[in-house]
Amino acid sequence: MKTLKLDLAEKSYPIYIGQGLLSKSELITKHITSKQVMIVTNTTVAPLYLNQVKGLLGEYTVSEVILSDGEEYKTLDTVNHIFTALLEQRFDRSCTLIALGGGVVGDMTGFAAASYQRGVNFIQIPTTLLSQVDSSVGGKTGVNHNLGKNMIGAFYQPKCVVIDVDTLDTLDDRQYSAGMAEVIKYGLLGNVDFLHYLQNNIDDLMARDKTMMIEVVHQSCEDKANIVTKDEFEAGKRALLNLGHTFGHAIENTLGYGVYLHGEAISVGMLMAAKLSQLEGYLTNENVDQVKHLLENSNLPISINGKISTSNFMKSMAVDKKVIDGNIRLILLKKLGDAFICDDYQEELLGKVVADFCTTKN
Repeated sequence: MKTLKLDLAEKSYPIYIGQGLLSKSELITKHITSKQVMIVTNTTVAPLYLNQVKGLLGEYTVSEVILSDGEEYKTLDTVNHIFTALLEQRFDRSCTLIALGGGVVGDMTGFAAASYQRGVNFIQIPTTLLSQVDSSVGGKTGVNHNLGKNMIGAFYQPKCVVIDVDTLDTLDDRQYSAGMAEVIKYGLLGNVDFLHYLQNNIDDLMARDKTMMIEVVHQSCEDKANIVTKDEFEAGKRALLNLGHTFGHAIENTLGYGVYLHGEAISVGMLMAAKLSQLEGYLTNENVDQVKHLLENSNLPISINGKISTSNFMKSMAVDKKVIDGNIRLILLKKLGDAFICDDYQEELLGKVVADFCTTKN
């Protein structure tokens, strides 16, 4: 087992990474401060791991909420099911919520924890690759709105993150590849050595070599923790973690949540960011091809499969958390492994990239 610490003073917490961690009750119980525990999971994960996690909590009063599975259910209405269960069972402000599932479950559970009685403890047990390397770490919580992705939420840190890579055994190939998009992001935005490692070992990683996966999850979490430690509330450097996300969120919003998995949309978004970086004179055509090939070798999409108009895409980009004073801030690449926050790109070049990727031009 590897252990990282996300250092945020009194809000610091450990990230445990390894195999067989869902059999180690002490990793979870030492972060629970009262008898009341609510496990939040979904219809896919509950049959696989709910009883196993409940078995670790024999001395506690444990309840569960089982939500529908899918990005389209990441809404305030769904979070209200969590609040209702907490209130009906008279959970007090010393209770602990446990998020057992992927990024959607983690984001909604964290938001419920941040809001219920103005803040209760919660623990992350991510079961997808995407949630293990990204969404479970750093304290971003929230839900989608029809007009924008993740526009309603809070920064709220868990008490710990327990990452058991054995849960990847039950992850389907599409979800696994979606997680690889976020892994690749870390290499592109600031860790070129990690990018080269991914390029050189992509076949073994796609075969889910456990030793390699522990290393990849650890490196991804470490890279994210180093950024979050310096900028918890995304006032500056943390925005780099949004590489490809403004484009990707627009894909999800315009096609409809759930049509593309989040990581699939981010894959296309990163390629769009790389292409704009090339048009702006930062990357070479060869660099863009490197990004494209790594995404393809991870079985990720590199184009939009669905009807999206250029105008609707641009409107969706304008409703994004990275918009400041009406200006869309983008994360571009000076070179592979060196991302930067850019708000002075050429509008016509952005329009060209969007038009090239969109399937209809009006």
